[in-house]
Amino acid sequence: MAKISIDIISGDLTPEKVYFGIDLGTTNSLIAYVKDGKPHCIADFGKEVIVPSIIHFDKSGAIQVGDEAKTFLLTDPQNTIFSVKRLLGKSYKDIQNDLSHFSYKIIDNGENELVKIQIGERFYSPIELSALILKELKKRAEHRLKVPVQDVVITVPAYFNDSQRQATKDAGKLAGLNVLRIISEPTAAAIAYGLGLNNQHEKQNIVVYDLGGGTFDITVLTLEEGVFDILATNGDTYLGGDDMDIAIVKFWLQQHQIPENYLNQNKPFAQQIRLLAEKAKKHLTNHPNFEDSIHFNHQNIKLTLELSTFNNLIQSIVERTLNCCKAALKDSGLSYKDIDKVILVGGSTRVPLVKQKIEEFFGIKPLDNIDPDQIVALGAALQADAFLGKSEVYLADITPLSLGIETVGGLMDVIIPRNTKIPTRAGRLYTTSIDGQVNLKIAVYQGERELVKENRKLGEFILKGIPAMPAGLPKIDIQFFIDSDGILKVTAKELRSGVEQTIEIQPSFGLTDEEVEKRLLDSIQHAQEDIETRLLLEVKEEAKQILYTTDKFLRNYSQFLTSEEISGTQKLIHHLSEVVNTEQKDVIQKAIEALNNFSKPFAQRVMDAAIHQALTGKNIQEDFR
Repeated sequence: MAKISIDIISGDLTPEKVYFGIDLGTTNSLIAYVKDGKPHCIADFGKEVIVPSIIHFDKSGAIQVGDEAKTFLLTDPQNTIFSVKRLLGKSYKDIQNDLSHFSYKIIDNGENELVKIQIGERFYSPIELSALILKELKKRAEHRLKVPVQDVVITVPAYFNDSQRQATKDAGKLAGLNVLRIISEPTAAAIAYGLGLNNQHEKQNIVVYDLGGGTFDITVLTLEEGVFDILATNGDTYLGGDDMDIAIVKFWLQQHQIPENYLNQNKPFAQQIRLLAEKAKKHLTNHPNFEDSIHFNHQNIKLTLELSTFNNLIQSIVERTLNCCKAALKDSGLSYKDIDKVILVGGSTRVPLVKQKIEEFFGIKPLDNIDPDQIVALGAALQADAFLGKSEVYLADITPLSLGIETVGGLMDVIIPRNTKIPTRAGRLYTTSIDGQVNLKIAVYQGERELVKENRKLGEFILKGIPAMPAGLPKIDIQFFIDSDGILKVTAKELRSGVEQTIEIQPSFGLTDEEVEKRLLDSIQHAQEDIETRLLLEVKEEAKQILYTTDKFLRNYSQFLTSEEISGTQKLIHHLSEVVNTEQKDVIQKAIEALNNFSKPFAQRVMDAAIHQALTGKNIQEDFR
């Protein structure tokens, strides 16, 4: 099949209004636009279209993004951030088993807290770091085209949950962008390929297989008369080419009897061997074997890898993607025989075993006519262009996971099932379970399990002022609304009294528009000021919670602590109490970190003692009152 021609922009842009498409990727990011009906990825003068999603902070405080930052991966790994997309919307608990694969410091502020990255005396959220990458894309496009870049469509993995989508949107706002819409990466790829197909009038069933650096998505959709209708989606937001690199690293460590915890002890070595693994993966795309060396224990050791060995190492990774394919097909109601085309997206689809397994699974040769690294940005640009009325693309997206609330017994009551087309609205009537109940806590979850504890909590709020009535008498109407960006809003109303509350759910691992937009009402240029205000409020609330729990811990368990532990903790509590009301976010965060680090060892000791007492049959509540 002939290659579809996609140009890299080399000329000036005509002076007309233009919207842009952005692929914010784990490994690389791109920005594109449409000119004369054709999508173009934008390269700055003397640079490639691909911008490495890498950020470096030097000692003077200067920040470099992209190609310049990439040069510091080996020389200054502690201050060079990569794969930040994998951290969006993630808690420490989500990534704690993979810490050895990050060369920079990720803060442990509790299992259910949004992760933070420490660089020197500063603390950054993944949202702030993602915004820096977006700013670099914006700057490069403006420098090349000599026009302002403001209105954009940004892509995310189809399996990104609500909080991760919200985090991406927040990053765009912080970068000074007006985010027109968040769309799924496979959907963007389908738009790019769909407009290039010879016959748009014939209905076709299409699968988009998107394997990037850090995420995997499989989307099943139909294309007919220019309308994209997504039938089902599945995937894994923590599966991609990075995992192939990790598999290679582990193989080399075992081969040379190097303990895995050595990666935590020597970050430069960890970064170097990770980059060699990535180099090996790419080399084996077109060669049968790979060979290089690395310095370890005062000598150079040879690192080798054959293609057959590499295939064995990544077999389970590819199988995980195929399991997602099976689930997506089942949800769509189609079989592999019904699929007309399979589109490959993401740099990791260049791996020969991936192409082989996909062709075997679907029984057809997958399409790779368009550069898999560029296709998402190109499709996003086409979708952005549709907002100007220049194309006839219609997109029917879906919500990737079920949404519901917690009911009695910790059960998940689904209000919006997964794979529901969005935007959408759905609701259900509920009542109280206690006589005279005047307040009702509404906890919102996302997931497919029956028990809420197995799903992800997006947030909660309290409907106050319900008239006191016998249990079961109040009628509370809870409405869910998902907008075109996949962002959830919830309304609760007691029908007998008219008491009502409308709230945008604050995700446990993300951020809300309400706070972000306080100072964005007049101009999006206030995003920097607004986000800093919100992040300060978050860290203050976190500090107040830690002060409360630590003080309670001392009162309850002082008999198990030494005098040095008690006095040291009290000193750190006093310091945190002094700085919590200041306007210095990083100072507060540093004080939180100091208290956590000091108290963690003896807190664990006390918990171990509690477990020991439990095993001996004693009453823990009595002993630890």
